[in-house]
Amino acid sequence: MVRILSADAVGELLSLAELFPVVEEAFVKQGRGEVERPPRPHFPVGIDIDRVRDGTGGEGATGSAEEPTGLDGPLGTGLTMPAYIHGREVYATKLAAVHPENAARGLPTVNAQVVLTDATTGLPLALLDGTTVTSARTGCIGGLAAEYLAADPIRLGVLGAGAQARWQSRAIAVGSAVESVTVYSPSDSREACAADLRDDGLPAEAVDSPEAAVSGANVVVTATTSETPVFDGSWLDPGTLVVAVGAYTPETRELDAETFERAARVFADVPEEVADIGDVRGAAIDESDLIPLSAVFEGDAGRDDADEILVVESVGSAVLDAATAEYLYEKSSARGVGEEVGL
Repeated sequence: MVRILSADAVGELLSLAELFPVVEEAFVKQGRGEVERPPRPHFPVGIDIDRVRDGTGGEGATGSAEEPTGLDGPLGTGLTMPAYIHGREVYATKLAAVHPENAARGLPTVNAQVVLTDATTGLPLALLDGTTVTSARTGCIGGLAAEYLAADPIRLGVLGAGAQARWQSRAIAVGSAVESVTVYSPSDSREACAADLRDDGLPAEAVDSPEAAVSGANVVVTATTSETPVFDGSWLDPGTLVVAVGAYTPETRELDAETFERAARVFADVPEEVADIGDVRGAAIDESDLIPLSAVFEGDAGRDDADEILVVESVGSAVLDAATAEYLYEKSSARGVGEEVGL
């Protein structure tokens, strides 16, 4: 039998306060090499070959059936993310999709499912709503980073107004005292995001420019699908922590070169993968310049001076998905939450 944990079931079980130590331990295991985390392939999806063949592709379409370039698409990116933490009884595989235009459709930008498998027998154990898993464990990255690397009270500036902007803000409030939250997005979604955060008890307001969100903040979160920097690094106050969670490919970029030039240190959840994203490529730094975020939790790195600007880059690690899914599965089994079905 396989336990199905829907978004509602995951939401019923999930506690960010409980998840913080789960995610922190997973980072430490990853940093010590006590995990299996194969490379995660990502590939374009939603490419209409027929439109290329009959010449009805998007403006400027020049591709062929073999090389469909110049389309209005691809519509999204598919990712496959497996991981196993040594000594655990389960392993996980996440199937994820990122579709930037979904916001206009009233749909989540990121959608995912997580399959949990018995590490001893290979039998399937559970299928979980991976969208909430992804949102929660990514939120914990910002929450833990702020707890370890920023000083209370937090004046939070958020660039982006989607689901992850909300999760980052909520998670930061779990581990730190939040004095204010300013939210900017080029669309009216910033108003809805700020209203949702106020409903969660956070002192949030929408602002009309990225500079208004960044100036005066001591923690800045970027949670966008942008391909160009979303703020000017000269706007950062001394002592600011920047948490960038949106860029995950060579084409996506949220931070400019000046932000990196001003940063005393740059931390990365997965340095070898962060080295390939647009943020880092655009700043002309390489993997050797990136400090594993796990080093912060081990006490080997962190903030040395109150005025230092620090950057945390996150592309997401399947190890965190595996740890989060295991936590949810064990809690669901203990509480009898979810539906069991035969395959």
